[in-house]
Amino acid sequence: MATMTTTSPRAGGMTKDERFVIFASSLGTVFEWYDFYLYGSLAAIIGAQFFSAYPPATRDIFALLAFAAGFLVRPFGAIVFGRIGDIVGRKYTFLVTILIMGLSTFIVGLLPNAATIGIAAPIILIILRLLQGLALGGEYGGAATYVAEHSPPGKRGYYTSFIQTTATLGLFLSLLVILFTRTILGEADFAAWGWRIPFLLSVVLLGVSVVIRLKLNESPVFQKMKDEGKGSKAPLTESFARWSNAKIVLIALFGGVMGQGVVWYTGQFYALFFLQSILQVDGYTANLLIAWSLLLGTGFFIVFGALSDKIGRKPIILAGCLIAALTFFPIFRMISSNANPQLEKAIETVKVSVIADPKGCGDLFNPVGTRVFSAPCDLARDFLAKSSVKYDTVAGPAGSPVKISVNGTEVPYTKPADSNAGATAALQAAGYPKRGANPTLVKMSHPFDIFRPQVAAIIGLLFVLVIFVTMVYGPIAAMLVELFPTKIRYTSMSLPYHIGNGWFGGLLPATSFAIVASTGDIYSGLWYPVIFALITVVVGFFFLPETKDVDISK
Repeated sequence: MATMTTTSPRAGGMTKDERFVIFASSLGTVFEWYDFYLYGSLAAIIGAQFFSAYPPATRDIFALLAFAAGFLVRPFGAIVFGRIGDIVGRKYTFLVTILIMGLSTFIVGLLPNAATIGIAAPIILIILRLLQGLALGGEYGGAATYVAEHSPPGKRGYYTSFIQTTATLGLFLSLLVILFTRTILGEADFAAWGWRIPFLLSVVLLGVSVVIRLKLNESPVFQKMKDEGKGSKAPLTESFARWSNAKIVLIALFGGVMGQGVVWYTGQFYALFFLQSILQVDGYTANLLIAWSLLLGTGFFIVFGALSDKIGRKPIILAGCLIAALTFFPIFRMISSNANPQLEKAIETVKVSVIADPKGCGDLFNPVGTRVFSAPCDLARDFLAKSSVKYDTVAGPAGSPVKISVNGTEVPYTKPADSNAGATAALQAAGYPKRGANPTLVKMSHPFDIFRPQVAAIIGLLFVLVIFVTMVYGPIAAMLVELFPTKIRYTSMSLPYHIGNGWFGGLLPATSFAIVASTGDIYSGLWYPVIFALITVVVGFFFLPETKDVDISK
């Protein structure tokens, strides 16, 4: 760990050079996140374009798997580019990462679909997606390290908090471009060819980012170390093969970044998924609701980053994890009561059971979406989960056919599950809304249609979730930079960050829905972030050191 020393903030505000360093680093990282999130926001359309040889459900699975691949390779990008950044330098490394990310995204916009070039289309798409993940794995650590090493003592939390806004701003920018393009072109043209426009625009953003970053100088801390010949020749070995540093890597992961990652993805991505896939809010409205919460909450990254300079990184991050874990369940229930009160009432009042021979029932845990269910019991439960129906499983006589009971009325299960007319009619008669029927109370006709009570309430609740995100994420960059010495900082901090965010966070939406499907309870997926956030609170409380007064020039 870097040397602990008492420091005091420098008098005065940012210098012109410091403002340029933060602007250039942050702007490039915003564009990288914009590129990365475009794919996730357009996964359904991309599935139809590049996996058209498969049935619709399978297309969605492959599209989501390709999206997940970008998260899975992020730690490997952290290792590859972290090593380069600790040997060659911060500036040149994140110039390379932004070029890889920007060009990969631009090529997606040009790539012919499967109907034109066949199996080559999805293969090239997945390769581009892997390149995006690798590039992002190297980008964040470089930008955070670069800004921190330019920051005066006592202000690293404040300065690096601008980098922390970039992931949210990138998501926000991608949502805005998609919504604007959809509105101008209409859904039909957007689905046919207009989806390419946001990808193609990335080349403009890339050009701006490269021009600005070329004007940057190397980090003064790194340059001084290199001039003195004190750099590491084997940053991977020093970071992970020596227990003294590997121990800090593990503490950073489990005592900080893991909880931060699940809180971040719950407050933004799982909230969006919950609105669309479970509460059945249309995509346009759901994206606008999330966009408004991000617009209102993004400034708090800087608030909590600056606050961490005064009271410490550790108390803010752990408090955010703890408060989030204690309040996720009531907040999501309130979102349900405002977004789809008919569904919420049905969940509370309608008793639904799957009656089946236990020997014919397996588990539905399917976090990556690749399993194909064939047993009638599993198909029936999968059908109910995708219809947002709360159910339990009741043991039936051995060898008996599967039945679905709705308020005591038994309906024989019939294949295929997605067109089970008898069960669907019974559920709707009992009070469940028709699947795909958008709740009219929250349907937004334009971006400023926000003054209805239900819409304002949901934005307020989503804003609270974003506040949790800003608490855990605002100070995390400064903390990670301060945990490790200069010569292996890029490598050491990047790996726990991208495992915590890319794996624990990135796989959260799919895993949480798999838990929902397995249990028959639309809220049970929240146990995933709650448990991991609480683990971080415990590990962080006992083992994570406070770092705000560390001298990072060592």
